[in-house]
Amino acid sequence: MQTSFFASDACAQADSSHFRRIEQVNKYIEDNYVEEPDYQKITEKAVSSMLAELDPHSIYIPARDVQRTNEGLQANFEGVGIAFQIVDDTISVTEVIVGGPSEKVGLQIGDKLLKVDDTVATFKGVNNRFVFNHLRGKKGTEVRLSVKRQGVADPLQFTIVRDKVPIYSVDTYFMIDDEVGFIRLSRFARTSTKEVRDAIGKLKRQGMKRLIFDLRGNSGGYLDIACGIANEFLSEHKLIVYTEGLKSPRQNFSSHRYGTYTKGPLVILIDEFSASASEIVSGAVQDWDRGTIVGRRSFGKGLVQRMFEIYDGAQIRLTTARYYTPSGRCIQKSYDEGTEAYHRELQRRYEQGELVHPDSTGYPDSLKFYTSTGRVVYGGGGIMPDIFVPMDTVRLSDYFLSLRSAGIFNTYALNFADAHRSDTLFADFDRFLLHYDSAAVMRDFADYAVSKNIVRSDVKGEWVASWMNEMARKSVTDSNHTIHASNYEDYLNQLLKDTTFLDRLADKARSEDQRSALINRHSDTYMGYMLKALIARNLYGIEYYYRVMRSYDQGLQQAIKAVKQIAVD
Repeated sequence: MQTSFFASDACAQADSSHFRRIEQVNKYIEDNYVEEPDYQKITEKAVSSMLAELDPHSIYIPARDVQRTNEGLQANFEGVGIAFQIVDDTISVTEVIVGGPSEKVGLQIGDKLLKVDDTVATFKGVNNRFVFNHLRGKKGTEVRLSVKRQGVADPLQFTIVRDKVPIYSVDTYFMIDDEVGFIRLSRFARTSTKEVRDAIGKLKRQGMKRLIFDLRGNSGGYLDIACGIANEFLSEHKLIVYTEGLKSPRQNFSSHRYGTYTKGPLVILIDEFSASASEIVSGAVQDWDRGTIVGRRSFGKGLVQRMFEIYDGAQIRLTTARYYTPSGRCIQKSYDEGTEAYHRELQRRYEQGELVHPDSTGYPDSLKFYTSTGRVVYGGGGIMPDIFVPMDTVRLSDYFLSLRSAGIFNTYALNFADAHRSDTLFADFDRFLLHYDSAAVMRDFADYAVSKNIVRSDVKGEWVASWMNEMARKSVTDSNHTIHASNYEDYLNQLLKDTTFLDRLADKARSEDQRSALINRHSDTYMGYMLKALIARNLYGIEYYYRVMRSYDQGLQQAIKAVKQIAVD
């Protein structure tokens, strides 16, 4: 429900002295400031800062940003209906949305935009804002596109009538084998419940008896949609979530009788980016022992926001309550140390080893709760999975990180797909799987990376300096250290004469070289899968990215193992 918000409403509920202070400062500025202030700018910053002091999720949205901010969770938007990628100052179509205006006129994946109306679309610095400003617009308005298509000599001309473009939240669904179905949900949007229900129905008709529901990376969305999707998995009259706040009395949300998958084996995949609505669904499934949660501890976003309108069309999203799972766990993690520390919390999890070792997360008994069958679960922020899947940090070689930061993977995959769109060997996904030569692609990819000045480093022993610095610090501060030195130079001179140290150095060098080789092997394997998946996505659509990556995806492999161990009723 939308509620109007005016300054007078707020003043009536707060000590007026707080607002007199603001009015007094404003009066001083009005009467004495050196030049005419930008009141729009300072007011927006003041409101944003005020909300930021409350909690990390209460925010101000200027009127100019309201539509775009809310768009991702709506059922549709108005435009031409494409996804795109900008490579070498060229806008390439990477997806033509089914049911959208571009599909109706025959635009294809791989088409490159030369002109939008009479404006040249290939220029240095072309960016996402240019595309949004020129392609989105009111339903019924026209936009003319001049397009370069692979294998066609002359540019193609399209006149597209902008329309409502459906936004799909189910990225993909398919059968992993004869019994196990897979659904990936990217967000909780207005159409998500119907999309999930339809996917379940289609998978059942293909023989599905077990389901893996992937919420990894899903940052959430609407509360009612979260309840609608949880309802698909729970029998009737089961509490899904409740909300409660100082000015918001407890409100319960429960399942009804029309769920489409309330009995079969169920696994839900989550990770540290699964938040809000994702945590509502996984928390309810876990508390009722309806399924198994696989992955890593979820984000911990359990604050309820209501939208309030400002008179000029701007909005604020104000936290009014907290989410609690059926067992009473508060989903929200602590933000006592401030907003900046809150947003760095995932980095702290990584540094403290939680993303690799689940035992690094310690919970006091005060946060102990119990599921419907008496299993112990913990509160304190986020949903802890039943089966932990560590983050695969071994795959992140320096070479991989350099390639990723330069955007080489996406660029190469798009160029490769463009060059092979008319290749009969890649006419469909089954043929692609049969004829794709991963080794040859990886060799070509390495050459492409070299052309972009990115090469694999063969420099060994980069760890030596940091290790020796650590040894030097110990020698100066530790009275029990075998070498006593007053300064770093003296330490080095003694160290290089120490045969025991030289033996240790050789052992560590062998160990580091072995570790580096292991990381490079894992990283190369991962890069091979990822390139293949990106190419498949550019050729056939986003769902095929997941079809390729499932063979490498350790979380999915654990989920498959877990769901097959659950007895079928």
